[in-house]
Amino acid sequence: MPFKTLDFKSALITGGGGGIGLAIAEYFVAQGKSVIICGRTESKLQDASKQLHDCPYYVLDTGNISAIPAFIKKITDAHPELDCLVNNAGVQRPLDVNEMSAEDFTQKADQEIAINIQGPMHLAVGLLPHFRTKSGAVIMNVSSVLGFIPTSVINPVYNGTKAWVHFWSMNLRTQLEQAASSGDPTIRVIEIAPPSVGTDLHRERKDPNDNKKDKNPSALSVEEFIDDVVKAWKEDRDVIGAGPSHKVVERWYSEFGSDYDKAAGKK
Repeated sequence: MPFKTLDFKSALITGGGGGIGLAIAEYFVAQGKSVIICGRTESKLQDASKQLHDCPYYVLDTGNISAIPAFIKKITDAHPELDCLVNNAGVQRPLDVNEMSAEDFTQKADQEIAINIQGPMHLAVGLLPHFRTKSGAVIMNVSSVLGFIPTSVINPVYNGTKAWVHFWSMNLRTQLEQAASSGDPTIRVIEIAPPSVGTDLHRERKDPNDNKKDKNPSALSVEEFIDDVVKAWKEDRDVIGAGPSHKVVERWYSEFGSDYDKAAGKK
């Protein structure tokens, strides 16, 4: 039987202390999955853990990539059943080359790149040897609609990091599909591309609530977002949009999907 998106048993969710990460964790727990959450702020993780039937939590800054190998060893030793990674942690910073010094811009940009790109890559690649011991596993990468169309001009680095997550997810999926066709275990790669969702992602903007429905009617609540994502999980989709991002994802793949499939050797 093919390994489906929701066939995993135990998930590690980065950025699991709130927002989308916590909502994903809540759904998994409701489905009888075990969850492990990690993030930078222990107080948030403690509160989230209580909501998740005292699930295990770990303090981890995913941008501190030197800490990731030891973290992977620690978590796989403590939770050998782990067979799903949700790369959800991310930051979004307003950065403007016309208003910031080069030093300030690059310092903040480097940290954003470390958290949004390097952390997810090191976690996913570092966990592959463990996942290959399983009958199947899942890697879920949270990108963004802004990785498809960079309409938020004030977030140039964020947009670029999420474009990287999108393209990396495509190539990683293809490489792991090729390995599975040669006899390796199936490791699914799922991309989730949120639109504007009412979380605290915009906390560094002049108006940190501009992604809430009362300020942005096209934004989704976290509950609306999860409803769309759950539906797509059940349909076993590889790339998931929600609300307005669903059409953007469809447009992108209708235009370029066949070109990529040809390059990837798909019929």
